[in-house]
Amino acid sequence: MYSDLVMEHFRNPRNVGELDDADVVVQVGDPTCGDVLLLFLKINNDVVTNVKFRILGCGAAIATSSIASELALGKSLDEVLKLTDQDIAAALGGLPEEKEHCSVLAVTALHTGIMRYLAASGKIGQ
Repeated sequence: MYSDLVMEHFRNPRNVGELDDADVVVQVGDPTCGDVLLLFLKINNDVVTNVKFRILGCGAAIATSSIASELALGKSLDEVLKLTDQDIAAALGGLPEEKEHCSVLAVTALHTGIMRYLAASGKIGQ
């Protein structure tokens, strides 16, 4: 049902925790399944320099949050904004159709966090 990589990120998620000095903190949730993701981003010179997250959700939600944090780390804001839910699912070797919404949750958190950061820093209109 799940790829080995999904199981690895579920059992050993990367970047779990909180950042006291985060530039942006965003919470997103999926009311259809109850998953809630709290994402912390540290940004320097328009590059994601640190990512942490807390998740309340299923194994797929944990795995997609973990791989999304890895995909964003060290990337420019433009690169992260180009990430799609399909990119996150593909990085895990795919997800069952009924769990694809978990990759949407992760990418939504990343995009929302970056857009809030850009708005707060005056780089885009609020």
